[in-house]
This record gives sequence, structure tokens and C-alpha cells, in this order.
Amino acid sequence: MSFEVNRRLAERRPPLPTDADVDAVTASIIRGAYETICYEVATHLGRSASSAIINQSNERNGSIIDAHGRLAGLSVGIPQLLFISPMAVRWGLEHRIEDDWGPGDVFLGNDPDHGGGHLPDYTVYSPCFDDDGEIVAIQALQTHQGDTGGKDPGGFSVDAMEIFAEGMIIPGIKLVHRGEPRRDILEMLVRNNRLPSFPGDIAAMISATQLGSRLLGGLVDKYGADTIRAATNWNVRETERRFRAEVARWPDGQYDADVFIDHDTAGNPDIRVHVSCTVEGDQLTIDMTGTDDRPELVCVWNTFSNSRGYAMAQLASMVDPSIPKNEGLFDAVEMIIPEGSILQPPPNKPAALGAFHPAVEVGEAVCIALSEILPERSSPQVYKIGMPNAVVGFDETGTMWLDQGVDVRASDASATQGLDGWGAMCSGLGNLILASAEEAESRFPVVNLGREMTTDTGGAGQWRGQPGTLNVKQVQEPFTAVAWMVSMRHPLRGLQGGDDAAPYSCRYRVGTPEEFQVENSISVELPAGTVTAYQYGGGGGFGDPLLRDPEAVREDVLDEYVSVEAARDRYGVVLSGSAADGDVKIDYEATRLLREQRRAAG
Repeated sequence: MSFEVNRRLAERRPPLPTDADVDAVTASIIRGAYETICYEVATHLGRSASSAIINQSNERNGSIIDAHGRLAGLSVGIPQLLFISPMAVRWGLEHRIEDDWGPGDVFLGNDPDHGGGHLPDYTVYSPCFDDDGEIVAIQALQTHQGDTGGKDPGGFSVDAMEIFAEGMIIPGIKLVHRGEPRRDILEMLVRNNRLPSFPGDIAAMISATQLGSRLLGGLVDKYGADTIRAATNWNVRETERRFRAEVARWPDGQYDADVFIDHDTAGNPDIRVHVSCTVEGDQLTIDMTGTDDRPELVCVWNTFSNSRGYAMAQLASMVDPSIPKNEGLFDAVEMIIPEGSILQPPPNKPAALGAFHPAVEVGEAVCIALSEILPERSSPQVYKIGMPNAVVGFDETGTMWLDQGVDVRASDASATQGLDGWGAMCSGLGNLILASAEEAESRFPVVNLGREMTTDTGGAGQWRGQPGTLNVKQVQEPFTAVAWMVSMRHPLRGLQGGDDAAPYSCRYRVGTPEEFQVENSISVELPAGTVTAYQYGGGGGFGDPLLRDPEAVREDVLDEYVSVEAARDRYGVVLSGSAADGDVKIDYEATRLLREQRRAAG
């Protein structure tokens, strides 16, 4: 049963055995080397992979796991995914004897019921050994694959009732034995993938993890295996100490939050994610009991590994950023994720869509709960976009193309205390690079007609959320559109009295009598020339909008972030003139009176 596996894989791991002593400076140097190796490995992958989602969008993460399965080092990628790889590697470690682990080996896993994220997220890893044949560390890479061989192209099925419909399930498999690729295994993987770019992607993942293993070997040669183990122990222990020291400064108490998803893909409404954060001295407990567990729900089942990872990504952002990101974070936090809920589903539930929702709602709920005591650290590490948001077709040779909708956009960039939402993309996307119009048009039969920020889509607040964009494109060939629309009734939440962001929306066949808006999930065949329009929600506001500097509101109107009407309705700022004419002026007396009336009315 996966619940038993999850409990075992999530157990706290002991320190590595070593007789070496290590000082803080040496331990920090080795930690820095880990992070550099992970960065080099992830960069190697990004530059050598074939598919746009890796070599253009940067959707990959490098991490180093020690011989006990503890996260020892990582490189910055998509924050939520940074903490997921260790669980899949732990499953592999449990079988290292019968699977005959040795130097030069490379492995792959993606099974949600055996430590993985969702099926498209492949974890490829390669161990590094010392001269005695003992594992010192394991280089891992996690990368999203554009297809996994499921019943629907791209691996995202809006009507999947079990995981077997979503693609090829791999608890753990050896790709390379003692440096020699296993032809039969690799051919099987390639044969079960629709995308012609996949052979290049899997080859790039293998070569990148081999590079990491070699670099780790160089580190062992320089410092000695025992010193490396001692440094890993020191860094994990130091992270736990520093995290607990931060928590000890927080006021004791219980802080709760509920976040909702509009509906599942079958229309069941208001899917609830509940988080209760309890602070007692230096102990933080994150309890997700009360989260939805309706058995009839469809496609809103997140994996246990993802739920842990998304919660930790949010927590790591709410403490001193100089605290190293490793297993010490998990050692410092108790997480209760109820078995059978959408955050730890029963075996064989479909999990591809759940890696977006309810996964991001976990981080959002943690942020909302702790914003009560940590307003200066509260920035939701989330993206509220519904996925899939894809168009799929086949060229004249029968080869599939897949535009996954990872376009340049502004979305979900919330305000924080003292700072308006900025940078277009939310912090939860990390260093993800979204596809430019030129890049997308060179790969897919699409023409990008517009990518413009939309006025009044950022949540109002003392500090304003960044507006979202309306992305409009025309598809030049017949295609299948696959979408799941959420964040319409329950968009990204504002904090500390700030307004929520504007909702998402999606329309197809724009400009024709057949134009329609997607209300839930859809998989529909559409003709060549169809125009699609996807409205991304903006970021949430922070703080009472009536406290925003009227001059800042005027500047927002001139920049067309905010309309004159919304300046009055949402901020209580009375303006004359127009942005088009550049003559916007503040009526200070009318503004004062209007704000007083609003405050008096509550």
C-alpha cells in the first residue's frame, strides 16, 4: 500500500557514519560545491535537451542526496520541485542490493506511489562511490516530460479515473549499467513516448547526472569520503538549528487557513485545502487534516511527495533566505498529511493535474496562515493557472506537436509588505523561462496575436498586485485543445486586507459566432485558424487599499495598471482626466471624504 510506503520513505534519516571532524568553514565550502555541481548539472541538461519545455522553459531541478536518502544540496529551479526528488531516490536506495548498484549506473523513477511527483516529472539519478565501494552521494535531476505515453497526448487527461490512463509508471529502473546504456530499456521508454524530442531529452538527463556523479567523485578525491560525509551531517544539522531558531522567535499559537479550488474536472465544486500551523517554542507543525477527501473527486489528487515539497517551498521562503536548503528543513518541521485526502491519495489515483491543484493551494494556505504573524515574509510561492492549457496536433508526417501554453506572461505576482507585485511572473516559478513568441512560432503552427497586461487584474492593496496578461494566439492547423479552468471563482488570495487578484478565463474561436468560454474542463477538436484567448490572473494585493498613497494610485492609472473607475471604487482615490491624455489629477479633498465614508461603512 502506498500509505505504508509514504510513511517509510518520509521517516527521519540518521546522520551518515563517519569518524571525521569538520569545521564550519570546510562544511560551508562543501555545501557550496554541492550547489555549484547541481547548477552545472542543470545547466548541462538545459543546453543539451531537445524539447522546448527543458531547453527553453528551464523546467528542471538538480539535487544531491546522501547515502541515507537525505537532501544534501540543490540548485534553484522551480521552488516547489526542489524538495521532491529525494523520495524517489529513497525508493531506489531501498533496492540497491537486488538492483546491483555500482559506479557508472543511472536510474529513473516517476511513480507517485513510490516517492515520485506526477508521472511527467522524471527523476533520473546516479550514485557516486568511494574507494571502498560505499555510496557517498547521489546526483539527481527532476525534469518535466512533454509526454508519458498515456491515453491523451501530453500526459494530462481531464477525465482520467486512475493513474494507468496517464502514462508509463516507473517505480525504479536502471538506464545505464556500469557506464553502458541499456538499449532495451531506453528503446522501451522511447517507444512509449509520442514526442520526437524525447530521445534527446532522456540522453541529456543521463549525461547530466553522469556529469554530476563525476564532479562528486572529484570532490571526494579532494576532501576524502569521510570529510564529505561529516560536512553533509554538519550542514543538515545547522539548517535544522537555524530554522528552529527562527520558529522560536514566532509567537506560540495555532494559525489556520482554508483555500479552495473552484471544482474538479467533473464539476464537483469547492475543493478544500486546510492547513493549521502550530508554533510551540521551536517546533512548527503543519497539519493538513480537514482537507477534502471525497472519493468521487476527479483529477484533483496530489502526490504525497508533492504535498510535502510545496509546503516546504513556502516555509523556506518565510525564513532567513541564507539558511541552506537541505534535509534539515524537514527535520525541523512536523507535517501531518491525512491519508486518503487529496494531498495523500489512495493508491493509483490519477495525479497529473493534482501536481498543479491542489499542490499550489498547499503553499498558498501555509502563506495565508502564517501571514498573521509573518507579514514581512509573506509572499505566496504559487501559480494559480489551471493545467493543462495545451493545444495538440499532428503534422503531415503524422508526428505530434504539442504547445503546452508555457508562454511569456504576467500572472500571480502578488504584492508583499512594502513592495508592489513586480517581475511579471510569480516567485513560485523561480527561474523558469517562458517561451517567447519567436521561439513558439518556430516550433509550433501558432501565431501570437497579443500579449498585453490587462488593466485592473492585479489585486488592490496598500501594495498592489501585478496585473495579469491576456494572451491571444491563432493556431494555423487543425488541433485538439485541452484545458482545465480554475481560479475563476477562487482566484489568488490577497493578504492582510488586500484584495484578491482578478480571475482567470479562457475563450476559443474568438471573433466568430461560435466563440465560447471554457467553464470547467474540455478536450475539443478545433479547426485551423482558431483564435484562443487566455486571461491570466494577476497577483493579490497586500494591506488595506484605502492606505495606498494616492500619488501611487495616480501613477498606476497613468501606467494603465488601474483604471480611473477602479481608483475610485477600490482605492477611494478620486481622479480627473485620463491616462490616454496624460492629464490625470488627484482631487485630494474628495479623496479624503470618500475614504472617510468607506472607513465609516466598514
